[in-house]
Amino acid sequence: MDLVSGYKGVVGLVFGNENSASNEDSYVERLLDRISNGVLAEDRRTAITELQSVVAENQAAQLAFGAMGFPVLMGILKEERNDVEMVRGALETLVSALTPIGHVKGLKSEVQPALMNTDLLSREAESISLLLSLLSEEDFYIRYYTLQILTALLHNSTNRLQEAILTIPRGITRLMDMLMDREVIRNEALLLLTYLTREAEEIQKIVVFEGAFEKIFSIIKEEGGSDGGVVVQDCLELLNNLLRNNASNQILLRETMGFEPLISMLKLRGSSYRFTQQKTINLLSALETIDLLMRGGLETDAGKDANRLTNTTVLIQVLDHLLMLGVESQWAPVAVRCAALRCIGDLIAGNSRNRDALSSKVLGEQPQVEPALNSILRIIIRSSSMQEFIAADYVFKSFCEKNIDGQTMLASTLIPQPHSINNAPLEDDVNMSFGSMLLRGLTLSENDGDLEPCCRAASVLTHILKDNIQCKERVLQIELEAPSPTLGAPEPLMHHMVKYLAILSSIRNKDSSYAASKNLYVEPIIQKLLISWLAQCPNAVKCFLDSRFHLTYLLELVSNPSSTVFASGLAAVLLGICVLYNKSTDSGKDAFGIVDAISQKVGLTSYFLKLEEMQKSHLFSSTEQARTRKPLTRSSAASLADIEEDVDENDSSDQKNESHPILVSVFDSQFVDFIKQLEADIRESMVEVYSQPKSQVAVVPAELEQRGGENDRDYSKRLKSFVEKQCFEIQNLLARNATLAEDLAKTGGSGYSRPDHQPGGGADRIHVEKLRIDLQEANQRLEILKTEKAKVESEASTYQNLAGKMESDLKSLSDAYNSLEQANFQLEKEMKILKNGGNTPSLDIEAIKAEAREESEAELNDLLVCLGQEQSKVEKLSSRLKELGEDVDQLLEGIGDDGGLPEDDEEDED
Repeated sequence: MDLVSGYKGVVGLVFGNENSASNEDSYVERLLDRISNGVLAEDRRTAITELQSVVAENQAAQLAFGAMGFPVLMGILKEERNDVEMVRGALETLVSALTPIGHVKGLKSEVQPALMNTDLLSREAESISLLLSLLSEEDFYIRYYTLQILTALLHNSTNRLQEAILTIPRGITRLMDMLMDREVIRNEALLLLTYLTREAEEIQKIVVFEGAFEKIFSIIKEEGGSDGGVVVQDCLELLNNLLRNNASNQILLRETMGFEPLISMLKLRGSSYRFTQQKTINLLSALETIDLLMRGGLETDAGKDANRLTNTTVLIQVLDHLLMLGVESQWAPVAVRCAALRCIGDLIAGNSRNRDALSSKVLGEQPQVEPALNSILRIIIRSSSMQEFIAADYVFKSFCEKNIDGQTMLASTLIPQPHSINNAPLEDDVNMSFGSMLLRGLTLSENDGDLEPCCRAASVLTHILKDNIQCKERVLQIELEAPSPTLGAPEPLMHHMVKYLAILSSIRNKDSSYAASKNLYVEPIIQKLLISWLAQCPNAVKCFLDSRFHLTYLLELVSNPSSTVFASGLAAVLLGICVLYNKSTDSGKDAFGIVDAISQKVGLTSYFLKLEEMQKSHLFSSTEQARTRKPLTRSSAASLADIEEDVDENDSSDQKNESHPILVSVFDSQFVDFIKQLEADIRESMVEVYSQPKSQVAVVPAELEQRGGENDRDYSKRLKSFVEKQCFEIQNLLARNATLAEDLAKTGGSGYSRPDHQPGGGADRIHVEKLRIDLQEANQRLEILKTEKAKVESEASTYQNLAGKMESDLKSLSDAYNSLEQANFQLEKEMKILKNGGNTPSLDIEAIKAEAREESEAELNDLLVCLGQEQSKVEKLSSRLKELGEDVDQLLEGIGDDGGLPEDDEEDED
């Protein structure tokens, strides 16, 4: 083992006292030496017993053993299989080395010897293979200690051990065989398999192939079903690991054994009505299995929906047991009732046959029987548990979702009852219809001022009205009578709901502590009801606006700084719905009047900011699922108290937290998407309202009246002038409003200022618009000029290069001319010498001079012609560049300097 050397000397660094650590090292080393080199078998057995004892009690010894002991003990397991006592001692010592010492409480940052030893042993694949081979030994303790070692390795090095076991032939098969062994070994193997199958799909497949379902249900039946002990919990945890997000395993279970063994666990018999802590955990695990089956496989599975539908159809036979646990067994723990209600909701979601089955169920015994939906509604209104209310409300949400017939059936029972019946004791609601019980819940707050039952009943009514125009119209006709005739005539149910919102606002202004508790979710629930009611229902909008107080209240709620983000944001949505679905033509109640009121009382800037603040909140921006629950394991179900805390953990938490469970259930993904779509429609509607003139003129101007003594011709001229002036002003106003509304719709009102604070704003807007258009045209012209300038600069660069080339040619001609001059000078000098000598005739000298002069003059003429042509080109380019505003002297600066310097030097030399 290469890593062994890395552990040597660590003991002193970890535990401080080097002398003490050194003593432990030396003691462990002596024991290991006796084990490996001892002659007497009894001495070796005694040494391994002492080693096991010291390693189990001392962390320093654990660490020292990890540095030196693994090779020795693994050698015993490999080579001394026949010596059962030595193998037992070696395995027991390994168990002690891998088990943390519980009574030593060190710092979290302190090195844990047990974890280090686990890491060291799990790195060797041969060690895992050797341990698995020991499972076939006949000795009970050898198999038992081996399973404990594997469990410890798996607990601390899960992935590494999973990979190692997969590579070992028949590794999983040997573990599965242990489920048929004696009880103690079976339980250890079961615990090992629960760890092994977590998030390991390949191992799950092999385990199922080895007959895991049959063995699991056989053990559950043998242990007594839900009344069994922790072994039943381990079996159900293993079963859930095999079924979670695994459609193929779910289908295999459904088509081989069926769901009957699982359903039978939920049956309550005789003394089963007593719920112990372990029985509660077992029932929660079984309900989790039901929930996993109804979820189906992964979202990416092609046949997920078909598998889920088949599972829910087959599981309809469990509905009676779920109703017993969740509704009738009020003595059952809250956690069990909530889990059963959630399973009922999942069972009927999207399954019309299961919905019909639930609506036809009756509970209780004769003569006190009532529909199951009535009993669930009673739980919603009366329950003292917040989580139980959420779970029961989920049942109605699943029942009403895309179920027009079911919604209509429930709405048909909404018949107002006399006030005397509404004041009857709560126990008398057993004889009430569903609708009467719901209306009673909506009006219970009138007696004691507690709006909790009202908001819960409002949540149920929201599900009944959602996306169902017929139900909305029907409920609009409901009118509730006053407690006494002297207090006024009956008023619509909708007006009652708005009155409750006003009561909440009044309480919030007087008592901030109340606003920080129940008002956190009571107000949004009632507002959600109104939003669902008014959306796509113009008659509901008309009923809402029949009372001028309603509009005033919403405007105050939006502008009130003490309102919560959700209360003010949902109030803004309600105002927008009153604009979007407004078909009224009455002055002040039409869409134009609502927008004008928003502009004057709140300001469009503040209005759109309220919507944006709500959109930026955690509940709107988060993509987490509201009902995501952690798998139930031994650690998460350590005690019944922990389960109860998990159920109602938020009852005593900070209510201002946006993750309040009731708020999470109110702002589910469907409602959030609906609000986002509504906001886009509201912005578009306000643009349309601002872009159109008001349909009627409220006041007739005095200029339209004919003045005294004014003839018809002058009157016509004055009217014409007045109309032209009004048309001009109207066009300016419409242009301003349209532009302003579009800006608001795009920016959310960030640049808007109220029109009543900007006298003369229309003319300024037109002037600014004209300047903007002029600026755009100037920018376009500037772009064209830039393009032309770039083109001319390119041409100038080309000509500049050409001029450089001509300059080079001119220099070459100049050099040739200088050469001719020197040759001429030399010839004249020679001629003089010859004249003095008299050897050469004078006619020959003159001929040579004439010939040289002719050649020089011809080349000079060619040079002058070239210079003339280049000078003409330079003059044309200079004039063009001056037209474009370029500095010609700067462009020509430096051209020819390099070529001219040598020539000047040569002239100086001459």
